[in-house]
Amino acid sequence: MGIWILFLLFLLTCAYLPQSSTDPDDEACLENLRESLEDPANILQNWTKTTYSNPCSGFTSYLQGATCNNGRIYKLSLANLSLRGSISPYLSNCTNLQALDLSSNSLSGPIPPELQFLVNLAVLNLSSNRLVGPIPPQLALCAYLNVIDLHENLLTGPIPQQLGLLVRLSAFDVSNNRLSGVIPTSLGNRSGNLPKFNASSFEGNKGIYGYPLPPMKTKGLSVIEIVGIGLGSGFLSLVLSFSAVCVWLRVTEQKMALEEAKISQLMPDY
Repeated sequence: MGIWILFLLFLLTCAYLPQSSTDPDDEACLENLRESLEDPANILQNWTKTTYSNPCSGFTSYLQGATCNNGRIYKLSLANLSLRGSISPYLSNCTNLQALDLSSNSLSGPIPPELQFLVNLAVLNLSSNRLVGPIPPQLALCAYLNVIDLHENLLTGPIPQQLGLLVRLSAFDVSNNRLSGVIPTSLGNRSGNLPKFNASSFEGNKGIYGYPLPPMKTKGLSVIEIVGIGLGSGFLSLVLSFSAVCVWLRVTEQKMALEEAKISQLMPDY
């Protein structure tokens, strides 16, 4: 009986314990991300410190697009919300983050290299935005990355060779950007049991080349074009040669006529 009384007292004590405060890293992460975003639909209206005391309570989150795990921000999914602005480098404070999806918005600016500090990140989807600048090679430090989806942006520069070091990478898409240079062999022609990425992962970048994309079309002439040009130039040469002969014969005839006229004038009349 005494044990049950102690157990009930324990439960009552836990029920009246004050709610734990926000993790300071997550708090900085959320506040700075909210400040860097423009939210015309006011979907993130409760993303302010005054409207929440703790964004996570165990596995429950009170914030739009946020998922918690053991009191920490575990996933941020803010896709297709018409968000504008830029990606805050302070996202790196969400050190427990494993999935970040900001796809299908109108975000601009660069991809922050500070994302390298998201050491638990497995999914990074920033596709269908207006992001500019290079792909940060520092992303290779996120060793657990399984998915990198950056398609449909305005990214420039080469594809970092370092991304080929991500042995867990199973989905990779940088299509329809403005990238340039050769596709790293470590991504385009992976060895061993590592997942291989086909041409669709790289298409839509006029400046990049290499396997698995088809060979670039050269500006050289095809065999048919060369034969056609040869026949055309040969016919043209024949016409010009024939014309020159005709002109030469005409001139020769005129000269001979003049000579005959001169001779006839010198001949005495009988």
